[in-house]
Amino acid sequence: MTLAMGVPPREPVRAWGRVPEELSARVPAEQRGPGLDRDAVRLLVSRGTEVTHHAFGELPRLLRAGDLLVVNTSETLAAAVDGRIGHTRVVVHFSTRGDDGRWAVELRDPDGSGATRARAGGPAGCEVRLPGGVRLVLEEPLGSGNERLWWARIAGSRESSRGAGVLGLLREHGRPIRYSYTERDQPLSVYQTVFALPSADGTGSAEMPSAARPFTLRMVTELVSRGVQFAPITLHTGVASAEAHEPPYPERFAVPEASARLINAAKAGDGRVVAVGTTAVRAVESAAGVDGVVRAREGWTDLVVTPERGVRVVDGLLTGLHEPEASHLLMLEAVAGRTAIDRSYEAALQGLYLWHEFGDVHLILPEEGPHAERCASNCR
Repeated sequence: MTLAMGVPPREPVRAWGRVPEELSARVPAEQRGPGLDRDAVRLLVSRGTEVTHHAFGELPRLLRAGDLLVVNTSETLAAAVDGRIGHTRVVVHFSTRGDDGRWAVELRDPDGSGATRARAGGPAGCEVRLPGGVRLVLEEPLGSGNERLWWARIAGSRESSRGAGVLGLLREHGRPIRYSYTERDQPLSVYQTVFALPSADGTGSAEMPSAARPFTLRMVTELVSRGVQFAPITLHTGVASAEAHEPPYPERFAVPEASARLINAAKAGDGRVVAVGTTAVRAVESAAGVDGVVRAREGWTDLVVTPERGVRVVDGLLTGLHEPEASHLLMLEAVAGRTAIDRSYEAALQGLYLWHEFGDVHLILPEEGPHAERCASNCR
């Protein structure tokens, strides 16, 4: 399959403006003090333009029996590998494996602190030397007008005792992708969610589906005991556009039959379908027909959820906090509306919430009461 970039959605100016650097979560919650677990984050809750502040541990009482959480089971890969182009050091971020065996990759420059800086990709034919005698050859950009991500193919490798090819390379020499706002490298286990499962073919996500990171086994048990259900889906995330904030490109996903039935049953009853992360929204909405019925489906999705497209299934969303240029904000607007999202982010900034994958989370729920109105885009 040829993966072309999605149609760039509009990027409206955000009234709440820039996120101060000091609001970047630099380490995981459990490393900020003794006795803390990964659920020691704050939870911003919005129902329409009403905003309230909570600890993540209060989530079970904010949901109700019959609600359904859609969770992504994709396992995070150690997708960053050191390499060289001639005598120049580079870091290769392995993003997405195509059907033809090639990988979409991003080349980045090491910044001296363990993180990386953006660099131009290409040119075609450029060879990157990787550990274990592996040679990676860049072939063509992922899509027209996008020089950041390139299709690349392994030209030769020396098999090791731990496997061959890219997945073996990642297991033996890879580390989790890390950006400059984090303080230090972390073990791969820090980037796995409680829902992560190994896939049959060994593939996974280049970056953690981080909205689910605060969940613990204890939290899941409490939610189940209160009548909240879980519907697993899989969507393997690619490499984020940390600097350019591009729209998402096609990603591989699967919505199993059992999860489709759970989602449809919740919609038919009094339950609310709450996606845990933007990846869960993309997968579920990709499996929904124009009638709003979810059917088992797997393959590639190029769906970009915007206010114009709207959502057909999702009632609520648990997500991290996004930069003002991020295309994910358009998905949030599709769920809750522009005014509600702007109000939430103003409150998050005023309340000094923390951003990024180790940061605080935002629960978007539908308004309640006889006069509540859903975002008009949800009906499209």
